[in-house]
Formats: sequence, C-alpha cells, structure tokens
Amino acid sequence: MPLSLYNTLGRKIETFTPINEGKVGFYGCGPTVYNYAHIGNLRAYVTHDILVRTLRRFGYKVTHVMNVTDVGHLSGDDDTGDDKMVKSAEERGKSVLEVAAYYTEAFFNDTGLLRIQRPDIICKATEHIADMIALIKRIEAAGYTYSAGGNLYFDIAKFPHYGELSGPKPDEQKMQSRTELDGNKRNQGDFVLWFTRSKFENQALTWDSPWGRGYPGWHIECSAMSMKYLGEQFDIHSGGIDHIQIHHTNEIAQSEAGTGKHPWVKYWVHNEFLVLDKDKMSKSAGSFITLQNLIDEGFNPLDYRYFLLGGHYRNQIKFSVDSLKGAQNARKSLLSSLRSIDEKGKGAVCGGSSRDAACAHTGASTYIEAFDAALQDDLNTPRALSALWGLVKDCGIPPKAVLEAAFEMDKVLGLDLEGNLYSTAHSGIEAAEIETLVAERAGAKAAKNFARADEIRDKLKARGVILEDGPGGTVWRYK
Repeated sequence: MPLSLYNTLGRKIETFTPINEGKVGFYGCGPTVYNYAHIGNLRAYVTHDILVRTLRRFGYKVTHVMNVTDVGHLSGDDDTGDDKMVKSAEERGKSVLEVAAYYTEAFFNDTGLLRIQRPDIICKATEHIADMIALIKRIEAAGYTYSAGGNLYFDIAKFPHYGELSGPKPDEQKMQSRTELDGNKRNQGDFVLWFTRSKFENQALTWDSPWGRGYPGWHIECSAMSMKYLGEQFDIHSGGIDHIQIHHTNEIAQSEAGTGKHPWVKYWVHNEFLVLDKDKMSKSAGSFITLQNLIDEGFNPLDYRYFLLGGHYRNQIKFSVDSLKGAQNARKSLLSSLRSIDEKGKGAVCGGSSRDAACAHTGASTYIEAFDAALQDDLNTPRALSALWGLVKDCGIPPKAVLEAAFEMDKVLGLDLEGNLYSTAHSGIEAAEIETLVAERAGAKAAKNFARADEIRDKLKARGVILEDGPGGTVWRYK
C-alpha cells in the first residue's frame, strides 16, 4: 500500500510520488520568534515531525527545511498592522535580535521536550535578505510588480493561477477592507514584496535594495529560502490551515511568477486548529497556553504529544485539562503495560490471564502492518495508536517481540517508550521527572537564576542523567 496524503492543492487524497525517486524535499513553515509558542502553534510542528518520521520509515531520504521569521511579519498577514518583532522588542526593552535569539531558543527547547526531531536546515530570515532581493528582481523582471507609496507590490491580476490553493476568493467585503487600509494597492489582494521606510519610519532592521532602504514582506522569505535549499520545485510544503488563504497562496504566486515553473510545490499539507471553546487558539485572542504552563500543572510534555496523536491532523482538536489528563493516564497505562511485559517475560500477565495457549496468537507483524497502513492512510495517528495498543494487549506474542515492535512503532510516534521503560532500571528516576527538571532548568536559565540551573544539572548528574546544552535546547541521556 503506497503512502497517501491529503493535498490541499486539489483538495483530495493523493498517492504520494516524489519528484525525484527516493528523495523528498520538505519545507515546513517555522515560528515567528516574537513570543513563546503556544500549544496550538506546537501542534503544527508535531504534525511536521510525524510526516518526516513517516517518510523516513518508508525509505525516503528527506531534506527538512524550516524557517525562523525574525523580520517582516506584520500582525496582519495581509500587510496590515505592526511588525510583530519590533512590537515585541519595544514592549520588552530589548533589541529585535535579542528578542529573536531568546524566543528561538525557547521554541527549540519546547520542540525538544516534545521529541520533535530537529529539521535538517533551519534558516533565519535576516540571514537570507540577499536571496529575497534576488528573487524579487526575477519577479519584477517577469512583469508582475508595481511600485506605489515607496513599496513594491505583487500584482495578482497578472498571475492566472492566483487562488488555486485557497479555492474561492475571500469575502469581497473583507477584501475591500484590506484596500482601504492600504490605498496604494491596485487590487484588493495585492501584497508587498519589499517595504521601505514609508511604512514604518522607525523600523529596527532595514537593508539597501533596488527599491530603497527597507525590509522584505513576510511571504517572500519562505519562497526565497525554500528554493535556496530545495530547488525551484520541491515535494511538500506544510503549515497550519490559517496560512492557506493568504500566506501560502501568495507564496505560490510570487514563486511561480519568478521561476516560470508550475506547480512550485507538488503537495500541500495543512493541519487544523487546536481549539478552546470553539475558538482557535491564538496569542491575539488571549487564549495563550504554553508548554511550560502544562509542565507547571504536572503534565509531561509527552502527555501533550500523546494527546495530539489521538486526533487526526486534519481534524480540529478541542483542548481541555480533562482531555489532557485522559491522555496522561493513557500514556502512563501504556508504559505500565510495557514494563509489565518486560519484567515478567514469558510469564507476564495479560488482561488477568497468563501468556499461554489460551491467548490467541496473531504475531507482532500483523500489528506492524496495521500500524504502517494507518500511517499510509494520510498519517492516521489515532489508528496507529490503536495498532500499538492491540500489540501490547495481545497475550500470544512473546514479550521480546512485543517490545521490539513497540519500539519500532515509536520511531514514528516519538513517545520515547524505550527511554521511559528503562529509566528506572538505569538511574532510579523516571523520564517524566527528568523532563520536568529539564524544563525547570530552562526556565531558571531564562530568568538568569544560574545557581538553580546548576543545582538541577548536578542533581540529575548524581542520579545518572547527563544534560547536553545545544542550539536547539537541552537534551538528556543516561550515563
């Protein structure tokens, strides 16, 4: 059974066939580092992680690229509002680059705690301005731009495929409001490729360009950086559904206008929102819950990952403390079952009955096949979890085979089953406690309480756990 994915471009399930056999170029929209990521943001990165892990499980060589936006992202995706980075810097009394560095580290600390594998290439917008300018020049040379009010705009009327990803055009009244906010636009949906000081007189970061000293629009960064590392056409682009209508639609227009190649991206994969009381989670709406908030309430970050795996990425998931507690209990039960299987061996108890002939034998391979079939069916993680539970509950499979198959499944699920299973035997400390202390140490470092951070490090070292700090945050291992 081949891997199938829902392609937003075309709005249907399609068999995945990469441009180059055996290789996959994947670009996932990364964070704008002006604040902590909330748990709704983090859902997207868990989705990216499951996709990459799945592709690698099925033998593809994946190049995973992710951007870090540290300039140019306005509070409105349609060129309206304030620059998110500048506003955050002003509020905190820091420079834009200081704010970006702090929240970039915080982001990768969160993704590390969630066992999200680090992308192969992480590219910062501020380090790729020359690439953006070069792409804008190509778009201009192809005749898709106009200058007005000091800014350079993309003219969507000249691009015949505009809106191919998003489907029907947005409500005309909403589009009209965009024009009223920027009277320089010829069309409601036109967007800025390059801003000059005419937009913000005190913009913190600006660069010289053929159109004046200024800075790039948000959309152009993803086009320029993805093509720099993946080529002018690549396989998969991913992000939240909120990017479909404007950001990703504009990315397609400017990329294909500049290169003359269609389609720019073959498959578009979008995850749905995490919702609180019927509203999407967002910073602007005030529904702001961070991973650290969950840790402070006694949850392990992997409880949240398990919670997300229990819903399909294309379905909204309603978040509540009770639902997270349910995921927490299920994960604890899973680990308890695996420990029982490991400790009792062939005499382990399964559902109140010993592992003997009375238990139906199915074989671990049956569950592996079911697990793979679930992933091949548009990354159906709820069914994949079900296959894992079926394996664990099957009394007729030798314990060693159960554990080997469970750990194989976990290479995609990312729940660190093996690490948690053997943590007590190795060091006398549960992995959940280690994760909590690592997160507390990160908070202490951020607050410049280095004495507490060193105390936590030394405490873990004494119990056989080594911490390793790196650009992506802190990882731990047993001695």
